[in-house]
Amino acid sequence: MIFATYETNSNKKRRKVSRSSFLSLTALLLAVLMLIMLAGCAGSGATSSSKQDASDVSGTVSADNQPALTVITSFYPMYDFASRIGGSRIDLTNMVPSGVEPHSWEPSAGDIVKLEKADVFIYNGAGMEHWVDTILSAVSSKSLIVVETADGLELREGHDHDEDHEDDVDNEEESHTSEEVEHDLDDGHDHGDQDPHVWLDPLLAIKQMSAIRDAFVTADPEGADFYNDNFTLAKAEFEALDAEFHSRLENLASRELIVSHEAYGYLAGAYDLEQIAISGLSPEDEPSPARMAEIIEIAEHREISVIFFEELVSPKVAQTIANAVGAETAVLSTLEGLTDEQSQAGDDYISVMRKNLETIEHYMGKGA
Repeated sequence: MIFATYETNSNKKRRKVSRSSFLSLTALLLAVLMLIMLAGCAGSGATSSSKQDASDVSGTVSADNQPALTVITSFYPMYDFASRIGGSRIDLTNMVPSGVEPHSWEPSAGDIVKLEKADVFIYNGAGMEHWVDTILSAVSSKSLIVVETADGLELREGHDHDEDHEDDVDNEEESHTSEEVEHDLDDGHDHGDQDPHVWLDPLLAIKQMSAIRDAFVTADPEGADFYNDNFTLAKAEFEALDAEFHSRLENLASRELIVSHEAYGYLAGAYDLEQIAISGLSPEDEPSPARMAEIIEIAEHREISVIFFEELVSPKVAQTIANAVGAETAVLSTLEGLTDEQSQAGDDYISVMRKNLETIEHYMGKGA
């Protein structure tokens, strides 16, 4: 099983937490005891959590005409997957609001209060939510089912680009050819943290939804047929999306993606693309001057015409490289969250992934 009744695993490799994040989470936990005492009044108070619209997901409710389960998700992909499986049979709340980049988001004491009242908590894992062990340690509920959807999946290793090339900067033999630099990019990295962005491969997303389905069936056996039927429908839709990606990306003129940070490995791996990341697994990582120079050299040598970045972070670094090589910039969504505009337009995982497909096809199809 890849879900458990409140269970964390401190031995799993997780993203490093900064001293400031640790202190803020410690302060958060100190406030929780008082807030839990006031939980009856806090249910409708302002927190950093957001209710997102799942009205497009059809379904039934429990016998008393109320949602059978109260479900909390960590960030957008988990919310989308849970809404597809749970429909209107669940009361669903997403922790990270629309328009907020989840890597830097921190939970509030109010979020812990919400978890105390929840039946199921769904998160990605693999280090994506650096705060999850700390926040779960503050939850006293023994009935909360915790689902780590990436558990059991084969994860890619991330790369620490700046550390990999520190010696190159100081070495007297600094004049690499473009071919040598490319080889270093492909093969010369020490493995770092595991890449958590598994949801960008639709077939891995199906496995994440399977874990969610299993948890809902465990928590609400009366709804088993409903959850299983919804999973079957979602699985077919995601398999069709995967087939569409394969068909439309089969004969691209160029297959190299220069991207703002190392979030697209599963997408690239699924469709025989090459990810060349400017910075590491977190969009907050600033690339070193040496790394910037490497990327510029690669872009020039391979005649790259576009530098991709994501919606919820600054395009400054991507624009700097694009300006240096005469390339364009374009958005390629990581689906870590929707913008306010996307939410208002009713976008979801499928529509944003299709937009990604159109973007890749447009820019990579016009190469030399």
